[in-house]
Amino acid sequence: MTNSDKVNILMVDDQPAKLLSYEAILGELGENLVKALSGREALDILLKNDVAVVLMDVSMPEIDGFEMAEIIRQHPRFQRTAIIFISAVHLTDLDRLKGYQRGAVDYISVPVVPEVLRAKVSVFAELHRKRRQLEVLNRELEARVMERTEELQESETQFRTLANSIPQLAWMAGPGGDVFWYNQRWYDYTGTTLEEARGVGWHNLHHPEHVTRVLQGLEHSWETGAPWEDTFPLRGQDGEYRWFLSRAVPIFDSHDKITRWFGTCTDISRQLAAEEALRKTERLAAMGRVAGIIAHEINNPLEAITNAFYLLQTHPSLDDEARSYARMAGEELARISHITRQSLSFYRESQQAVPVSVATVLDDVLELQRRHLRISGVEVDKDYKSNVLILAYPAELKQVFLNLVGNALQAMPRGGRLRVTIRDTAERGRLPRGIRISVCDTGSGIKPEDAKRLFEPFFTTKSTKGTGLGLWISKGIIQKYDGTIRFRSLKLNGGSATCFSVFIPGAMAMQKPELAALSGV
Repeated sequence: MTNSDKVNILMVDDQPAKLLSYEAILGELGENLVKALSGREALDILLKNDVAVVLMDVSMPEIDGFEMAEIIRQHPRFQRTAIIFISAVHLTDLDRLKGYQRGAVDYISVPVVPEVLRAKVSVFAELHRKRRQLEVLNRELEARVMERTEELQESETQFRTLANSIPQLAWMAGPGGDVFWYNQRWYDYTGTTLEEARGVGWHNLHHPEHVTRVLQGLEHSWETGAPWEDTFPLRGQDGEYRWFLSRAVPIFDSHDKITRWFGTCTDISRQLAAEEALRKTERLAAMGRVAGIIAHEINNPLEAITNAFYLLQTHPSLDDEARSYARMAGEELARISHITRQSLSFYRESQQAVPVSVATVLDDVLELQRRHLRISGVEVDKDYKSNVLILAYPAELKQVFLNLVGNALQAMPRGGRLRVTIRDTAERGRLPRGIRISVCDTGSGIKPEDAKRLFEPFFTTKSTKGTGLGLWISKGIIQKYDGTIRFRSLKLNGGSATCFSVFIPGAMAMQKPELAALSGV
């Protein structure tokens, strides 16, 4: 037995001879034997040492054994310390009961039988040793549990940090599909709380047209344990729906039993928008091929008509007014011919750009529409505050503004006001200055649901009267000049106001002296 395994046995008696005899009897046990000649000395030893067994005489001066036992039991450290009374006098059953009540665990009568004393002390000493070993093991176990708990808490913290840092919305559910955890990005996007989204509360965030299909797929995975994947829209806290690619995988324990599900939702709205843009581009390419075929078929008869009008303009039977109208018709035929060529490609330019007065182009367009303006009762307000020429292709610009003015007229069949302005300005967020042309009307306005599609090919708000290509072509022309074309439509005092704004940047817009120097005029 090592010193660390030995326990302390305290022997208390006011007679040194008895203490020597107890020491001789118990010496064979190999424990630490501690002697005390009084109760006070015994208490001092108890407070300073861990004692397994107290062997104590019942009859002692100052403090007898019963009082000593009661004092020992009142201290928390000694609640389970074994106390054995040794009595040289005959004890009644009442005395024994009193001793047990005060904390004694056994009695030994004098004369002491060595074997009995050793056996009883040995049992209590061994019990104390085992209890002490258990306490050490418990402390080690508690330390391990605490260490493991800290590791788990650290692991959970790392997981939550990782889950909150990924760009996806993440969640976890129990084996039956009840969601009990979401990452922070889920709350940021949906604007919900854990209480609102706990369990099946997240159903309310799904689009009504998709929620049934999504739930059926999830329930199939909950039942079969198969991984789940689906694509559907989720509503954000702004009320708008965005498309998400969602996946969930089961997590198994060591017995191949599903303990939870881990799922993610990846925002793919931009990807879908890019795919849609690619499909539109492919459709436009197909349209370009069709336009090429149509342009080829139109060019031959159009050339014949153009030649005929050219001959008509010089015919001697025409007066000046008729010749003016013939010339105007010839110009329009030239514009139609330009449109057919342009249908082949927006970026196939003419031989050379020339200085063009935007004000002159607008005046020509308004002159062409003069009859329609008069019939419709539309008042025209011109406000040209720029003396800028631009390097451009006149037919293209004329086509753009003829389309904008024509649309404005069709929006005011019962009269209204048409305002055309030219300004030197800068586009919002762009450094180069340029020229802005605005065409505004007080017509019927543009519906909000039509606004997003207004510049799409073949989209029209004119029922069967429109082809849906005018604004699409106009936007393509302006983009050739690195410009923009935008619009705004508002409801005002029971009516509507719509304004289309064309911006051509400074690289294309130059003052007249600069253009004169450039062209050598």
